[in-house]
Amino acid sequence: MLLFYAPDILLYPELPEQESQHCIKVLRKQRGDAIDVTDGKGHLYKAQITEANPKRCQLYIQETSIAQPSCPVRIEIAVAPTKNADRIEWLAEKATEMGIDTLTFLNTRYSERKTLNFDRIRKILIAAMKQSEKAVLPELHEMTGFDSYVKQPFEGQKFIPHCYPGEKPFLSCAYRKGENARILIGPEGDFSEEEVALALSQKYQAVSLGNTRLRTETAALTVCQTIHIVNQLT
Repeated sequence: MLLFYAPDILLYPELPEQESQHCIKVLRKQRGDAIDVTDGKGHLYKAQITEANPKRCQLYIQETSIAQPSCPVRIEIAVAPTKNADRIEWLAEKATEMGIDTLTFLNTRYSERKTLNFDRIRKILIAAMKQSEKAVLPELHEMTGFDSYVKQPFEGQKFIPHCYPGEKPFLSCAYRKGENARILIGPEGDFSEEEVALALSQKYQAVSLGNTRLRTETAALTVCQTIHIVNQLT
């Protein structure tokens, strides 16, 4: 299925300019052709092109449906971005393909990068959503201070994997199937001890991701896949 993205399709039944150009100029779609569109909010639309304009491809909505979610719970990942921007962009793409609801970037004590090109990352999220035929575009939150983020309310389980000694069950054992999950992922140098202590005071649970030390982007994808797998088990 070739999927197009139109976030305001119900208010304006047309494709945004970039999507219109791809549809009309690149794919050479014409008036009367049927296409599939998502609003990024979980809805799929079967639409017919009524005006093949490469700047404003206008549509007639023929059918609306709610897409089956890839996971029955909400998954929120908050990660300290890596120094190499390519790696964090790769993470954004693959996490979207796997299926997450929110991606937040954290400014921690040992963060290697303090700024990101969020317009570029958003485009990557949109492309990954369409390529993987998903109907939910993850919420993207710009750089947020660690202290303020961990104090934000959340309905579900909250976890912080870290490398310090102490009792840390595996995430796959600590997570309870069917509950929303928010997971903090630290920078290459890990969270500071003070940050871990603050998270624990805010009811985050310390967990392990296994016996292998993982890079930041690998750890983030590991927690995404773990939550998905646990929810798929009978």
